[in-house]
Amino acid sequence: MGNNEQTKLFSEFPPVPTSAWEEKILADLKGADYSKKLISKTGEGFDVKPYYRAEDLAGLEYLNALPDESPFVRGVRKNNNDWIVRQDFSTSDPGETNALAVDAIAKGVDAIGFKVREVTTQRQMSQLLAGIDFYKTGINFTSSHSYPATLDLFVYEVGHFGDEGEKVRGSLNFDPIGYLLQHGNFYNTWEHNLFEAEYLVKTVKEKLPFFKAITVNGHYFQNAGSSLVQELAFSLAAANEYLAGLTDKGLSVDDIAPYMQLSLDISSDYFMEIAKLRAARLLWTRMVEQYKPSRKESLTIFIHSATSLWNKSMYDPYVNMLRTTTEGMSAAIGTADSVTIRPFDASFREPDEISSRISRNQQFVLKEESYLDKIVDPAGGSYYIENLTHAIAHHAWDLFKEVENRGGMIACIKSGFIQDEVERSRNLKATDIALRKTVILGTNQYPNIHETIADKITCSAAETKTTATPYKKLVPFRGAQPFEQIRLATERYVNIGHKRPVVFLFTMGNLAMLRARAGFSANFFGCAGYDIIDNQGFGTIEEGVAAAKASQAEIVVVCSSDDDNILIVPDIARQLLQGEDKPVLVVAGYPHDQIERFKAAGVSEFIHIRSNLLETLKQFQERLGIL
Repeated sequence: MGNNEQTKLFSEFPPVPTSAWEEKILADLKGADYSKKLISKTGEGFDVKPYYRAEDLAGLEYLNALPDESPFVRGVRKNNNDWIVRQDFSTSDPGETNALAVDAIAKGVDAIGFKVREVTTQRQMSQLLAGIDFYKTGINFTSSHSYPATLDLFVYEVGHFGDEGEKVRGSLNFDPIGYLLQHGNFYNTWEHNLFEAEYLVKTVKEKLPFFKAITVNGHYFQNAGSSLVQELAFSLAAANEYLAGLTDKGLSVDDIAPYMQLSLDISSDYFMEIAKLRAARLLWTRMVEQYKPSRKESLTIFIHSATSLWNKSMYDPYVNMLRTTTEGMSAAIGTADSVTIRPFDASFREPDEISSRISRNQQFVLKEESYLDKIVDPAGGSYYIENLTHAIAHHAWDLFKEVENRGGMIACIKSGFIQDEVERSRNLKATDIALRKTVILGTNQYPNIHETIADKITCSAAETKTTATPYKKLVPFRGAQPFEQIRLATERYVNIGHKRPVVFLFTMGNLAMLRARAGFSANFFGCAGYDIIDNQGFGTIEEGVAAAKASQAEIVVVCSSDDDNILIVPDIARQLLQGEDKPVLVVAGYPHDQIERFKAAGVSEFIHIRSNLLETLKQFQERLGIL
């Protein structure tokens, strides 16, 4: 086809201006509020429009930068997107950990994460690394009794097999600010921590030049309930604290920045997480530029991403595999340098061989079947993601500057500002989960009421110690925990010999409404682990009351339309609420003008779409003697 023919073809599709799109949208809304219907309110401090166009990219100064060009929004890989597949192990025995790591390497992983608090001798380090070619496999130490000691043991091990430290890749999870947040105090002093940090960066620069000595653990914020903006801003503030402290000791930014990494967890907020990683690179570059570096490596940051714990559940845990798959995709598309997909059962037990294998293979599927490793910055140029990147970066930078204006990260931790801000975000998220504005499938919506989990739990993030500390702790928390505690209480109540509470759905009247409200009520009380007795619909009140009494249900829920309820609820209450063992009578719905009348008749509770599910279930647990 010649150019003239092409011109003729495209002339049939004239550009549509934004004003025309807006006019059409307003017409389709038929008077509804545009901002309420189509503008998404995020927890990050900004709104998201229903669509974006090329004109929305105007003014984004970094758009002309290519991959591996400042400010590195598009990452540092120019020929592919081949990230490092990492798997972490946490057993205490060096030999057992080594066997698991060797097996994982044989099955394709590129890097290993070790918890090595128990590895304190050269013999133990040799045992841990036996059979591992650490010139080909990245070695990451995620926990240690002493990181300088661990580094010395590792450097000796590297030297024992040849003087080729420049081939070694990996990291130390040295993060005393993270320790302060987790434990409420430094394990020594900040001055001593800086001394250790200086030793670590000087050692790796000399002997392991591609090893990371300091890790900034942004995931501590996310897994305590922070917003993405808070996670990014506070991570930058922590990184800046290390840079400022070490440059004050005489090191240059080029002696420090290339030996740091960011660890940012990824939640199921798919597009926002992609944008967060891109914004992290932008802001890292902008922050380090203030220190006048002379090396390009100082302006780039190695990002390790792991799937979040915040949104994982113990009940219906296989749903976690769906969550971690989309999270792994976000990490890959956001150009993370290395990725750990946590096993689906990590929230309540030590992962077994099957769950570990699945988590490993998820990344291989993303590479080998989805080809996410083949395309450089696949999100680049997306009107939506580019605008999310800009918005997250803008708001995170403002919060970062506020932390600096308050004296820096450590001062803000000591004053409680950081912890209070994260707690505020967590409470907002928890409220949305309690109201089911945020759905955790299988936990606060569509539960499997026949599932039990109490006998499968070997560890839980819910088990936290409350000890007095000089500074407020950043408490890890999963959004599903409050609901899990209610459900576990029901399980344990049954396990000690009590009858499982029964909810009887008294369905009557309008067929469409009784089915809708029966489904709603079954989901509502199923989240507490109660047995549900559903019914097709009763022809008379007497028939329904007889069936309800025969069921010996502790709770009876009237499921009908509001109009039908006006006629039937008082009679149901009069006939049902007789004798000593009368059930709790509940109405599905919230008929405003009938509330007092129904309460006077004996109705105890009204459940509806605006109910606080968590608080309501707690009240029922207390009423039934379970809590």
